[in-house]
Amino acid sequence: MLITIDAYKDIDAKKLMDIYSESNYENTDYFCPDEVDKTVAVKMVEDRFLDYLQNEFWAREGASYWVLEKDGVWISACRISKIQSGLYYLEALETRPDYRGNGYASLLLSEIVESLKKTGAFRICDCVGKKNIASLRTHEKAGFMIVSEEGYDYLQNESEPQQFGLEYRFYEE
Repeated sequence: MLITIDAYKDIDAKKLMDIYSESNYENTDYFCPDEVDKTVAVKMVEDRFLDYLQNEFWAREGASYWVLEKDGVWISACRISKIQSGLYYLEALETRPDYRGNGYASLLLSEIVESLKKTGAFRICDCVGKKNIASLRTHEKAGFMIVSEEGYDYLQNESEPQQFGLEYRFYEE
């Protein structure tokens, strides 16, 4: 089932952090380099993540979290920001580590695309690391194409040379 979350108060923090558990662990060295206790460091990263969502992400108009849920478990998620009419920026696509390899991220992207088609013509832009073959394939399965050798982060207004720019385009018939 596809869930769209438009406000921080509607987030289930535990279920969301379960999706990002691996990334949060990996981010401890970057965000908490002096914390030797990994459990404490992960909690600090999670708190920082949730603070970002509450105070920055949802401070922007047109920001939403999209979640794929199965049997009450949040399996895959991503953030989407509406940049302008018909232009969206996707980020933070991730699947719970124990559900990876089953096509859930592609399914999530496909369901988002189908939902947005109801609004008319649109483009969804995303940046994906050039070495992240799994994510590149996931996007391609959902109809995204590489459109640039350098990604562009619409929220930070900066180029990302180590990433490809990907795009999904839908034109009304």
